[in-house]
Amino acid sequence: MRKILFITILATLTVTTLTAQQFDLSAELRPRYENKHGFGKLLQTDADGSNFVSQRTRLNFNFEQDKIKLGISLQNVRVWGDISTLGTDDNATMLHEAWAEALLSENISLKFGRQEIVYDDSRIFGNVGWAQQGRSHDAMLAKFKVSENSKLDVGFALNSDSQSGVDNLYSNVAGYKTFQYAWFNTKITKVGLSFLVLNNGVEFMEANNQKVDYSQTLGSHIKYNEGKFSSDFSIYFQTGQLNGNDVSANYFAGNLKYKASTEFTLGIGAEYLSGKDMNDASSDVKSFNPLFGTNHKFNGWMDYFYVGNHIGSVGLVDINGVVAYKKDKFSATLVPHFFSSAADVYNGGTKVDNNLGTEIDLNLGYKIANNIMFNVGYSKMFAKEAMEVLKGGDKDENNSWAWIMFTFKPKLFSSK
Repeated sequence: MRKILFITILATLTVTTLTAQQFDLSAELRPRYENKHGFGKLLQTDADGSNFVSQRTRLNFNFEQDKIKLGISLQNVRVWGDISTLGTDDNATMLHEAWAEALLSENISLKFGRQEIVYDDSRIFGNVGWAQQGRSHDAMLAKFKVSENSKLDVGFALNSDSQSGVDNLYSNVAGYKTFQYAWFNTKITKVGLSFLVLNNGVEFMEANNQKVDYSQTLGSHIKYNEGKFSSDFSIYFQTGQLNGNDVSANYFAGNLKYKASTEFTLGIGAEYLSGKDMNDASSDVKSFNPLFGTNHKFNGWMDYFYVGNHIGSVGLVDINGVVAYKKDKFSATLVPHFFSSAADVYNGGTKVDNNLGTEIDLNLGYKIANNIMFNVGYSKMFAKEAMEVLKGGDKDENNSWAWIMFTFKPKLFSSK
């Protein structure tokens, strides 16, 4: 079935190029070797880490004609050796994107279907590009060009498990039953300013009745550039209800960068995500949830926080720096993170120091060709007692992560 779908899409879009105003066909193949030795959580004492190669393969179609845009991204994600050499892997193949956009006027369009939703620094909405599978939503977007420097997006999503004639409890495969949001962005000379209002609905059972609770995320992201300096600041608040409990959480972040020379960039940043004391017996939700963000981008590349984990926990304070070097085809980035909990951590009835540890991340890159990129990285976690309490494992183990990745992005055809 997957092969038939692929052949049909390819044949259809190839034929349409005869009359298309614009048609692009591109691919991406990204194999990545990883050595995980305490990735995401501390390694158990004397345990062995893992070694594997994963691969993402995408075929991307983009078509534009008159008042319509069409985007389709066919994706296969696998771990080398996860199927027999004689087997099939239909379950690993999916449509990462399949959307159509109607251009109603120069200033208004409607976009329907499976699509990536990315805004600002990707903290609340991101495509999770590092993860081989990525993230996309089934949604409808209304896009408005308010002025030459301002735009407004309004989005809506409604998820169900099937076309059943009765109302079944949604299994939360997507993490939400429904959402509605508005995102406004404007540019004023050297300042970029965004506002986001998101109403997120999660379905759950209460007293044998299906119910949808709504929590709201409201906030702003600001960017400012002046000469060799660049900066960005974010503030978000969360309120409403989640699974019958009151929500009250907040988020603050700021980053400052200085271009010391044509090759070197230096930076410092801080991030606060509210949490809940471990001895707090209330049912209130006080821990900030970055929801649909590209969380691998933040709080260390070893994914100890908010990448399928740490939700509803003690929150986080992340003080970090960056030293980046780029010349010709070579680049290098060094990022230290100093982590502590935003709320109190207890080991049994004893409060422990909020210091969670220090993570050092290193990434080296070399551009082999315009469509071939090579990257290698190494990260090391120096954990403290509070991290053991939260994550288990052994803080004194060699908690580290190493990876090597090639990214091939050939453009196969373009009608431009």
